[in-house]
Amino acid sequence: MKTSCMSVVLILLTPLILSWDGDSASEPVLDITGKNLRTGIDYLVLPSINNNSNGGGGVGLALASARNRTCPFDVVDSYRAMPLKFAPSDSKDGVIRVSTDLNIKFSAATTCVQSTVWKLDQFDGSRGLYFVTTGGVEGNPGRETVSNWFEIQKYGSNYKLLFCPKVCKYCKVMCRDLGIYVDGDGNRHLALSDMPFGVRFRKA
Repeated sequence: MKTSCMSVVLILLTPLILSWDGDSASEPVLDITGKNLRTGIDYLVLPSINNNSNGGGGVGLALASARNRTCPFDVVDSYRAMPLKFAPSDSKDGVIRVSTDLNIKFSAATTCVQSTVWKLDQFDGSRGLYFVTTGGVEGNPGRETVSNWFEIQKYGSNYKLLFCPKVCKYCKVMCRDLGIYVDGDGNRHLALSDMPFGVRFRKA
């Protein structure tokens, strides 16, 4: 867990700081039918209709073996979306809200021993990026799990995902959007980016 925290601290070198709108913190995240996203329910994360992210386009977020390794799986925009669940760091009513810390976990079983909980990987020096991978820890918000927390924010009429953990008040971390990086094999990786990947949510 120490390496995960170090990876996040290195983001301090990145100059981009995103603003946080405190007034929107209590706003529920809605699926494509207008219903509140809730804990314990499987959803598909789909690209928004007008998406300005890099490259062509998949149909939703999924797991993939990439970056010349078998495990753990990375999070990619694939041609087949996989169901996942959201778990807030603190929720009393089971509703997923914008600008709140979330664990995100794919519901499918995999051949890897690592969990399917999202986490921000260590800096990939060969590609110059921070990728979103799996193998994170669910729950236990704090310094040791800071790389495992993500957020949903409004993005026009849709939403975007970002890394902006607030679970550790003493950890100095930068906020960055999650966008798409297309590798030489055509894999569309989720990674920290200046170009947000617009998304929608559909109940699986």
